[in-house]
Amino acid sequence: MATDIKDTIHAVDAAAFMRLLPARPRLLALGEPTHGEDALLELRNELFRRLVEQEGYRTIALETDCLRGLVVDDHVTSGAGTLDEVMEHGFSHDWGGSAANRELVRWMRAYNEGRPASERLRFAGFDGPLEITAAESPRQALTALHGYLAARVDADLLPCTADTLDDLLGTDGRWTEPAAMMDPARSVGRSDEAGRLRLLADELVALFDEQRPYLITVSSADERERARLYGRTALGLLRYHHWMADTSPARLARLVAIRDQMMSRNLLALADRGPTFVYAHNSHLQREKSSMRMGGRPLEWWSAGALVDAELGEEYAFVAMALGTIRHQGVDVPPPDTLEGLLYALPEERCVVDVRRLAAALGDSRPAPRVSPWFGYAPLDPAHLAAGDGLVFVRDVPRR
Repeated sequence: MATDIKDTIHAVDAAAFMRLLPARPRLLALGEPTHGEDALLELRNELFRRLVEQEGYRTIALETDCLRGLVVDDHVTSGAGTLDEVMEHGFSHDWGGSAANRELVRWMRAYNEGRPASERLRFAGFDGPLEITAAESPRQALTALHGYLAARVDADLLPCTADTLDDLLGTDGRWTEPAAMMDPARSVGRSDEAGRLRLLADELVALFDEQRPYLITVSSADERERARLYGRTALGLLRYHHWMADTSPARLARLVAIRDQMMSRNLLALADRGPTFVYAHNSHLQREKSSMRMGGRPLEWWSAGALVDAELGEEYAFVAMALGTIRHQGVDVPPPDTLEGLLYALPEERCVVDVRRLAAALGDSRPAPRVSPWFGYAPLDPAHLAAGDGLVFVRDVPRR
């Protein structure tokens, strides 16, 4: 069995990824089973460099706020802002403090220096403006979309003025109230103002669509792409806030589903632009339903990867990641009867696994599920093994 398994593994490089796939996908997704480990992000950076140099990928998309990501994209494409400013303001979830993320941004900026726009690398966040315990105000997205349209179309066509939006939005603190995540009564998502804003957001997006033949003549592709992003984000945030104010048992399931739906729409827009390397948690990129416990309830929802796969088919590829140890987090050597234990018995520190050949080598002897002693690490479900396009295994994750 060990010999059969060894025959399914390869060195971790871009060529090994491509050999697993029938053709270069528009979205090539690499998942991680835990957040916050720079050793894994360094591996991500290395793979992205090889995909740029060998396979023609030009965009990297990370699980970070899509609006903040515009700050990073402006920096790597044009040099706007200092690296320190970009790391402070361009990432959500405190990921601007990661040394590996900083190195990624620095390298992308250096790569782009002196290159024509058509050859430059692009950065994108594809998460919504959402944190674990709160959601942002829709102000930035709504006012940016309104501003784009107000500068280009007849004022009589606009459904409202900027002042009307400002009055309905009120203070941003009303929207970002952390207590609203667990107490629907603290949310403004079903107030009269929020209801009017949802209608206005829909009207602004509809106006953009109606005016596209004209907008193509008076704005650049990047300006139009950003306007579409503002529209998607405004509608998604207002829908998210609406469900934060809900009191039904479906509330939390709807919230996590809306988040992944926002992710999927951002990813599909990036796929329209060109080949994109995507990096996020396995649970957001897998083709199966995702699950977790939140607020004492088991939740299930379709991941962004499943939604994207339903649209793109073979032009979406997903490679999961599994780990042996994270000793500084209490994750020790995996039991030998688990998938991670079988791979840990091999000498390779990291490898790419052909999951279909591995599933065939295992036959009917399905590995046992691994139980993580640390809530921050989600082991790979062996039942989902063959549903991916490949697997990256990292034997030991050192502290950075």
